[in-house]
Amino acid sequence: MPSEVTQLLARWNNGDREAMNQLLPLVYDELRRIAAARLRRERGDHTLQPTALVHEAYVKLVGQRRAQWQNRTHFLAVAAGLMRRVLIDCARGHDAEKRGGARERVLLDDRMAVSRQQGIEVLALDEALSRLAALDAQQGRIVELRYFGGLTVEEIAGILGVSPATVKRDWQVAKAWLHREISQGSPGHAGSLGTG
Repeated sequence: MPSEVTQLLARWNNGDREAMNQLLPLVYDELRRIAAARLRRERGDHTLQPTALVHEAYVKLVGQRRAQWQNRTHFLAVAAGLMRRVLIDCARGHDAEKRGGARERVLLDDRMAVSRQQGIEVLALDEALSRLAALDAQQGRIVELRYFGGLTVEEIAGILGVSPATVKRDWQVAKAWLHREISQGSPGHAGSLGTG
């Protein structure tokens, strides 16, 4: 199946709109798995469902004019990044509704598990991640792919064209940097980043 997905992506790169229609059934289950895993990390009263998140992300994927799809992993990584944008927009809307009320909190570790009792605010994470990406684009991308895409170290290494050891090292540095940034920016709201 991965080679079929790669072939369809190549056709899509060349402007074949039918390839895009044939692609969705092949990647839908994986996109839904990513969406479901990400939504499990969201607040309990989140109104967005995995199917809706997949559809929102897919609509944005279809609108990608400059993407040159490399393979299935690259496609899923871009989809995960778009899911991040959808969820951050939802979190911002939720915070605006509550006029500064409780914010969603997350706990950073290798699996990027989430805890509502202990952790960091997802919006604070997004802001810190944007600052990190401005300083070190690769580290920012690694955090995004691990957290929002649920990709493995090996998959990330393949996307970025670096060794798994580099991904692991950058992941550790990025976690420490994010912890420091969030601790300084949100007194009393910093959570454990784990040691894994």
